[in-house]
Amino acid sequence: MPRKFRSWSMATKQFVLLFLVTFTLFAFLAYTNYARSAELFKNQIVSDAQTLMMRTNQFLDTYLDNGQNILLMLSARSDLFGSEDTKEAANFLRSIAENNSTIVKTLYVVRNDGTVLSSSQVFYEVMGNAMLPKLVEQARNSYFAIVSQPYASPLSGTTVAIAKQMLNGIGVAVVELDLDKLDRKIAEVTPSGQTYVLLSDKNNVVSYDRQTDLLPGKPNAYQTELTDEFIAFAAELPVGTSQFEGPKGKLATVKSAQNRLGWTLIFFIRESLFYQNMAALYNSYKTAAILALAMLLFAAFTMSRFLTRPIRMLAAKMDRVHDVDIVPSIKIDRDDEIGKLARSFNAMMERIRGLLMETKEMEARKKELELKVLQSQIAPHFLYNTLACIGSLARQHRIQEVSLAIRGLVGVLKFSFDKTAEIVRVEEELVGLFHYLQIQKTRYGDKFSFECDVEPEAMSCSILKLTLQPIVENAIFHGIVPSRRPGRIVVRGKVSRGTLKFVIRDNGVGMDSSQLSRVLRERTAKEMKERFTGIGMPNVHDRIRIHFGEPYGLRVYSVKNEGTIVAITLPAVKTERSAVGHRSS
Repeated sequence: MPRKFRSWSMATKQFVLLFLVTFTLFAFLAYTNYARSAELFKNQIVSDAQTLMMRTNQFLDTYLDNGQNILLMLSARSDLFGSEDTKEAANFLRSIAENNSTIVKTLYVVRNDGTVLSSSQVFYEVMGNAMLPKLVEQARNSYFAIVSQPYASPLSGTTVAIAKQMLNGIGVAVVELDLDKLDRKIAEVTPSGQTYVLLSDKNNVVSYDRQTDLLPGKPNAYQTELTDEFIAFAAELPVGTSQFEGPKGKLATVKSAQNRLGWTLIFFIRESLFYQNMAALYNSYKTAAILALAMLLFAAFTMSRFLTRPIRMLAAKMDRVHDVDIVPSIKIDRDDEIGKLARSFNAMMERIRGLLMETKEMEARKKELELKVLQSQIAPHFLYNTLACIGSLARQHRIQEVSLAIRGLVGVLKFSFDKTAEIVRVEEELVGLFHYLQIQKTRYGDKFSFECDVEPEAMSCSILKLTLQPIVENAIFHGIVPSRRPGRIVVRGKVSRGTLKFVIRDNGVGMDSSQLSRVLRERTAKEMKERFTGIGMPNVHDRIRIHFGEPYGLRVYSVKNEGTIVAITLPAVKTERSAVGHRSS
């Protein structure tokens, strides 16, 4: 990491340093304010929950008061409930239950003789209520109204009863509360993200939100059914605030003391609710962070523009020193340390410029000498064999063939010794090739045939002198001569997409893979011995690449006993037209 840091630019280092310092300060302030704000929001929500709890307990106290008032109302009608007309008494109970339906589910009057009057008399006579005897006994043993534990009533469902002995002593009045409406009433005032549980004085569940998923419930239940473990845990919670890990995350709990009914109310608040109201604070921090980042970027740009830009320009100029044709210099318009460094750089560039020019001239002269040496190497054995062939034809009085051979030799020597041009037109290269083939035809007769097909567009292009002749010479001596079947050499040339392409094909003995891998890399003395010049296929390949670059040169393809194909690729450069034409033989 330190090494990587040292490679950074000055502007980058300045930006990173400023950013880290500012970001650290900003993050510290943001975290401190965020934690403080979250605590304030939490206290506010807990305070609201406590206020709601107080009001809910007041509401529950009214349940007790209303129940006691109903019991007093029933006691005042002892004449009605003591008479033998039970039907009128049942109707009276039903009317009282309907008028107080918000809290009352079913009303009962149990007389001392065992007769039970109910606001739902017909249903009672069918289903009964096994809890009534126990309630009557508890009421007779208490001067005040008693509040039962939650139980299942055939007429009221899950309910809680308030029972009290009537004033005239004719019996006991019982009010069964409508807990379903109580559940809905408390759920309506409970904010989103919160739920509640209402426990009796013996820690039995009186009411809770059956649609909540915040509290642990029994599996596979249609509505939430609290587990026994959770109910025991809720009963042990201390009065006040605490925490609880629910199935949906952490919950804050707020528990009240027992109200007049002896019930305890517990609110459970999702902790994530504390942070939901902080979206505006988040947006403020986000805006401040964006502004701080923009200011840092502007500061870094300014420093880079006025302090580090000259240094970066100097470094960019230095990076261009590898370009031989363009040696850069720096415009000097300052007198500080950067100006002195720029002047020293310009002086160094001038010295490098001179050295590069000298090196370039030396390389050019070296290439020129290498090419001239290669082109001037006339193999003595070629001249000896050619002259011996001419002498043999003269002794046989084959005057026409002697004339053709001498004309071909003169043309080859003239073309080879012409030092005025290193690069010739394709048509001139073909004329020199035809002169060479006249000599070889005289020597080998019908051993091989030759065909040349070069497009007119290619005839006016430039080519290095003695490019095609060494390839054809190689095809004759290494392909056709060792073969027992009649040989055939084909030369084709064309221009395609700015490239001059030649393909030289023979049907000679071909090469195996090991020979093919060495054909453009090795030069042997035996190979040079019989050649017209010392320019073999490796030399042709090297000359083309020296002059025109790496993309150009020779490619050789060969199959043993089938033949060889040599593909030559050159840049298509047009020159002046020549009167020399092409031909085939």
